[in-house]
Amino acid sequence: MKKLFALILALALTVSMTAAFADDLVLTIGHIGPQTGPAAVYGLATYRGAQIAADEITAADNGIKVVLLNQDDAHDAEKSVNAYNTLMDEGAQMIVGTTTTAPCIAVGAKAFEERVFMLTPSASSTDVTADKDNVYQLCFTDPNQGSASAAVINERQLGTKIAVIYNNADAYSTGIYQTFKDKAAELGMDVVSVSTFTDETTDYSVQVAAAKDAGADLVFLPIYYTPASQILIAANTIGYEPLFFGVDGMDGILTLEGFDTSLAEGVLLLTPFVADAKDEMTQNFVAKYQELYNEVPNQFAADSYDCVYAMVAAAQIAGVTSDDAAEDICDDMISAMQQLEITGLTGAMTWGANGEVDKVPTAMVIKDGAYVGLDN
Repeated sequence: MKKLFALILALALTVSMTAAFADDLVLTIGHIGPQTGPAAVYGLATYRGAQIAADEITAADNGIKVVLLNQDDAHDAEKSVNAYNTLMDEGAQMIVGTTTTAPCIAVGAKAFEERVFMLTPSASSTDVTADKDNVYQLCFTDPNQGSASAAVINERQLGTKIAVIYNNADAYSTGIYQTFKDKAAELGMDVVSVSTFTDETTDYSVQVAAAKDAGADLVFLPIYYTPASQILIAANTIGYEPLFFGVDGMDGILTLEGFDTSLAEGVLLLTPFVADAKDEMTQNFVAKYQELYNEVPNQFAADSYDCVYAMVAAAQIAGVTSDDAAEDICDDMISAMQQLEITGLTGAMTWGANGEVDKVPTAMVIKDGAYVGLDN
């Protein structure tokens, strides 16, 4: 229980966590995320983080066993719904996932109809939780990331002329951009260039040239790591060296196959998790992840790890038993989540009735080929 006690700071219950845990509880949790395809970095990380948490809780030998079922959705909404159906047939009582936004919206709609509780580690659009009381988020929402990024850039005076390059065909990217734009205007920031692309874009030279021609000394990239890597390559090709600032979708760029990671040196991004943090919980998690997978965990792994611990804690408040069906415990899980106050790898967290998490983002920078805290 050492790890669990370290994670759970406070519960609305007055009983201790030891008393709260039922004897011989087997909790069956399903995980959905892309483990193949272009978004596999994210889904592999969320699965691995969730599995480490499940193994820790089970190994604590406190009468709790977490069975983690896993399905690959290849970042495809239709495949994700099929993955959900498979997990429910296998007896999942609740879902960690899905990892990415479009699949999560699709799965969440069906889970809402069937009354299955979901906690996504990383699907950050407000559409994920909209009109669905059963879908909760452990990640920052897109609006939170956009406004927080603008605030960090402004407070730290990271750039005087700002360019933005975003994917106008992607809900994640456009959602972050909209709130960044609003916050930047509120703060009086000088946004000198805004360029867009779509999922089909392969050449980013026009967008990069627009930022350079506008004299931008900081380029904000509310996008995923794959197009971000191409933008960095395009900037290097023309000798353009602004400060690049990304969001959580940028996490993973250092493990992108075939990418020259030296081009990402000095890139900043907003994140809830920094692998070089000195607290015992982070150090233990990073060491275990490196031992198992021979790489440093990203924030998606940390988010998913926290998801499993949060769901187990909520299940105890809800009085879930091993034999309970998903539809019978959904409403109790919803109520329990709103009673949680926990601190995990990604910070101190609480949840409201809208399913959005309340926690504070931090910034990190890529230095010497690794993610480090901005203030370290």
